[in-house]
Amino acid sequence: MGWFDVPDPLIPGLIAQHGRNQADKPALLCGERRLTWREFDRATNQVANGLLAAGFGPRARVAVLMANSTGMAELLFGCGKARLSVVPINLSVTDAAVAAMIRDSGAAAVAASGEHCARLDALVAAGELPGSLVKIGIDAPADRWIDYERWRDAQDTAPPPHAVSPDDECNIIYSSGTTGLPKGIVHSHRCRMHWAVDVGLALRYHSGAVTLCSLGLYSNISWVAMLSTILVGGTIVVMPSFSPAGFVEIVERHGVTHGGFVPVQLQRLLELPATQTQRITTLQAIMCCGSPLAPALKRATRDRLRCELIELYGLTEGIVTTLAPEDFDRRLESVGKPIPGQELRLVGDDDREAPPGVPGEIVGHGRLVMEGYHNRAEATREATWTDERGRRWLRTGDIGRLDDEGFLYVVDRKKDMILSGGQNIYPADIE
Repeated sequence: MGWFDVPDPLIPGLIAQHGRNQADKPALLCGERRLTWREFDRATNQVANGLLAAGFGPRARVAVLMANSTGMAELLFGCGKARLSVVPINLSVTDAAVAAMIRDSGAAAVAASGEHCARLDALVAAGELPGSLVKIGIDAPADRWIDYERWRDAQDTAPPPHAVSPDDECNIIYSSGTTGLPKGIVHSHRCRMHWAVDVGLALRYHSGAVTLCSLGLYSNISWVAMLSTILVGGTIVVMPSFSPAGFVEIVERHGVTHGGFVPVQLQRLLELPATQTQRITTLQAIMCCGSPLAPALKRATRDRLRCELIELYGLTEGIVTTLAPEDFDRRLESVGKPIPGQELRLVGDDDREAPPGVPGEIVGHGRLVMEGYHNRAEATREATWTDERGRRWLRTGDIGRLDDEGFLYVVDRKKDMILSGGQNIYPADIE
């Protein structure tokens, strides 16, 4: 193999590289727990080797129902090193939805923490989940669960023997559809690496980044922050649960520079006295997404926190636009333009491209688009628009308009959906 034949890097390989090249630099912080890149690399190797030793082969799936912790991060990325697909589950959904997602994914193992272990035990006892599930837990019942830390520490720290392929499935992230039924969004390792590179550049990540993850690590917003930080070899700071005062304290203590947020978090931060937010001096660029960001809140956040605020529009399924800091003041109500490598169009109800100036459904094309919905071929087809060249575009279900410079404005939701705290809620979920 010549130097020009070296395969493109993937996230598992980047973790290993940072473990060698910046071994003593902090990689992951959560409360009093601190892991260097060497320690994070070895811990993810141990998770991978433990799963392989348990007989799980490539494309097997591990569901994760855990509160934020360093152990959760180790599991999320350790699965990738073993060529297993990880299925992170939103902690706030109902027990019935948890069971439906695990069944649909075909997960053969589940990792959980604390009270969520009891949730899963109850679902197994009720016949909603198979008793054959391998259960790995943090703060779990000793008689029914494998203790995560003892299990991990018993494994080899050497890299697992099987190289990860770009086409290997990296994760399935569930997001409700208009019927409220869970749909599993599949990303390959190649796609996730593209998310790291393309979005990381747009969000101004660099090797000195100290990134705060204050939302659940199951969220794609957190995945974007973690992937971007792994790309550049920065430091991930995991917040077990968000509070405005806790945010200020963590930013001060760790010198946080980056992070991903939803609008309700920014609103709560602005409710703090100005004397508290004045203590924040290290933030450089933060991202907000998940629901529309009101222009007044957008400007007030930028001015109060004295950093670049980058609004991101996109779906877990793909397509991303950002409002760059350079365009912030003159296009405040916009969600920006597609990041390099992404394209968007607007299409009408007749499935033809909308004329200039006319609103239409936002469709996107690019290398961030999902592989498809797991076990939902019809839903994948419904989410696809095909152009005149036969290329597949992702339907967003959102109505937008473009101005004369190509800036996108989201004007309505085509789907019958309510947004609350960055989470999608549908009438069927409420019922």
